[in-house]
Amino acid sequence: MQRVLLQDGDMRVALLDHGAITQGWWLGDRPLILGYDDPAAYLTDPYFMGAIVGPVANRVGGAAFTLGGWPHLLQANEGPNQLHGGPHGFWSRPWDIQVVTATMARFVLHAGDGEGGYPGPVDVTLTVRLTAPRLTYDFCARPGQPTPISLAQHNYYTLGQPGIRAHRLHLPASRTLALDPQQISTGDRIAVTDATDFREAAPLTAPLDDYYIFDPMTEPRVTLTAPDGLRLHLRSDQPGLQVYTGQGLGAPFAPFDAVCLEPSGYPDAVNHGSFPSVIATPEAPYRQVLHLDILRPE
Repeated sequence: MQRVLLQDGDMRVALLDHGAITQGWWLGDRPLILGYDDPAAYLTDPYFMGAIVGPVANRVGGAAFTLGGWPHLLQANEGPNQLHGGPHGFWSRPWDIQVVTATMARFVLHAGDGEGGYPGPVDVTLTVRLTAPRLTYDFCARPGQPTPISLAQHNYYTLGQPGIRAHRLHLPASRTLALDPQQISTGDRIAVTDATDFREAAPLTAPLDDYYIFDPMTEPRVTLTAPDGLRLHLRSDQPGLQVYTGQGLGAPFAPFDAVCLEPSGYPDAVNHGSFPSVIATPEAPYRQVLHLDILRPE
């Protein structure tokens, strides 16, 4: 396993070729995300910690979809459904490190036609740039034929203070996706409730594992604020993001130690024609840019 360290001023980022994982992100000596000290621990990590998940992030109901009139059966890894690309998704594979500088690393991954049940082939490029106080993830995926692609970066954010129920979240979204008992999208969009409304900054007191749809005509900018005032500003070009409050974390971590903020396409879009399409083609390849800025207390 190869490790890359980026540094700009007093900010550092550690990256692994396995899963294109972000192992650590620090402001001085303050860790901003959860991570394992031993890189080998990521080989058996069940939490997708810091990884790039895909080809399709989040859940695909029934681990199947139809494209161009042809059914595609995927590998299930959460009951009958698929989560984050399945047991052999991008998060579980070694990426090639193509370029490294003091503040930038570029990773590439090739997925062959039919891997995991997905039509392909697909060539994925991830460029990670550190220009303190900003960390940027720039994704591009070029398929050889039409195929679903919806990637997500899966950091667990603590902002140096594990135990996120006192952190405050601001999220410009008035609707979430309705879910069935297996956490699969039903196809409906529903209004946020008092417990799930973060249009005004509010503490993360309740367990969440929900996809929020960014409100139209508003900047899709999300702010997470630690109790001491340190802030994470997240800016995305995706239609929404998953908020997961880490209630399923276990040893060596604890439930609610951190929160995941995962911009992506709509979950299970491959099975809902009313959702924005996640089908990439050779003529219209996949692209996502994610900006993360750390703002110190004023």
